[in-house]
Amino acid sequence: MSIARSPIAVLLAGTIAAWLSVQPAAAAPQPPAPAQAQTRDAVTAYEAGHFDQALRGFASAARLGNRLAQFNYAMMLLRGEGTPARPQEALVWLKKAADNEMTHAQYTWGDLHERGELVPKSLEEANRWYERAAQGGHVQAQMALATNYFTGRGVPRDYGQAFAWYSRAASAGDGGAQYIVGSFYEHGEPGVVDRDIEQAKIWYARSAAHGDPGALAKLRSLLQESVRGRAGM
Repeated sequence: MSIARSPIAVLLAGTIAAWLSVQPAAAAPQPPAPAQAQTRDAVTAYEAGHFDQALRGFASAARLGNRLAQFNYAMMLLRGEGTPARPQEALVWLKKAADNEMTHAQYTWGDLHERGELVPKSLEEANRWYERAAQGGHVQAQMALATNYFTGRGVPRDYGQAFAWYSRAASAGDGGAQYIVGSFYEHGEPGVVDRDIEQAKIWYARSAAHGDPGALAKLRSLLQESVRGRAGM
């Protein structure tokens, strides 16, 4: 079985407001209510294009311990929004957000180490942070960790661990992971998972529902094989 490594999404893609939906599985200590209000106001200012105001709001809430503000402040410092870019200061706040159990910050910190951008390249450190984020339910981290176990990047190659993490991402609705889980079931992997064509069909169907043409082709092929088998062809 071979699985191509998917390209990692660009670190700074999207807007700061998009990270409002990112939540860790384990609750971290809640910051004071003013920090939450400041963060909401800063997001509103950012969406309106008032970067100076947003930067001040995120900075203030970040110092009070709000993990979303810490992450957003770090991103603004990296991008140079409302300020000249200050990447080293940005790393400090990104690490604070990661230590504060924000799973997307943990994933991003791991991604930086995997690519060796702004920090020393270390696959081992990347995988440690991917696992923290993956344990908290971050699907991109689950996929990254699974792929590194599958290929042996920074960890011993382990198809069992790879399948376990792909399965968690697949159960969370990731179409790519669903295709890979379907492939595991289609072919089987000794000591990991038995060949199970019915399960393969289920996971290919779920991936196909996300618009994956390869998954749809696999599903059609397996269904045709089943029809031919019942017909004794």
